[in-house]
Amino acid sequence: MKLYYSPGACSLSPHIALHEAGLAFELVMASTKSHKLQDGTDYYGINPLGYVPLLELDDGAHLREGPAILQYIADLSPQKNLAPANGTLQRYRLQEWLTFIGTEIHKGFSPLFNPATPDAYKTIARDKLTSRYTWLDKELAGKEWLMGEHFGVADGYLFTVTNWAKPTGVDLAPFPNVQAWHARVGARPAVQAAMKAEGLLK
Repeated sequence: MKLYYSPGACSLSPHIALHEAGLAFELVMASTKSHKLQDGTDYYGINPLGYVPLLELDDGAHLREGPAILQYIADLSPQKNLAPANGTLQRYRLQEWLTFIGTEIHKGFSPLFNPATPDAYKTIARDKLTSRYTWLDKELAGKEWLMGEHFGVADGYLFTVTNWAKPTGVDLAPFPNVQAWHARVGARPAVQAAMKAEGLLK
């Protein structure tokens, strides 16, 4: 398998999942600015949408969209407990989390990265994210991981987008449960390995 990624982007999430799952894969950097690979290949020729992540399977098939890729990776290594079994209520709980993270947190950060976003709208975006982290802090009270006793792919996804809080000026200081959870995820060997491979950790 090949994972097309950009350092620190949302593609860090499946990168973490691949390490957690113990699967063999090749990492291919695709710049989100130039939309070219390191050898000059036009990334639009691989993914017409131009963004990461994209997972290329061994048979050449492509999977786009982080939440779909995460569940695919988890299902390849069910013994790792990265996702509940298909067809169970807990699997739908995972999809509930992945949807919330994608639409309410991930997309909430997007305008803060866009230089063209007016400052007034950035304030609105930060306020909305603060309200979502207020809710998340309550959800994480007394829990080690988002879905209980097992680290799962939703934890890796939320960790990835929560890393964007500091560079975009979203203050997480009022949220001790979020901060403690974020530190637990960041200490995991698979998370450290993925971040080192992307040049995010020395």
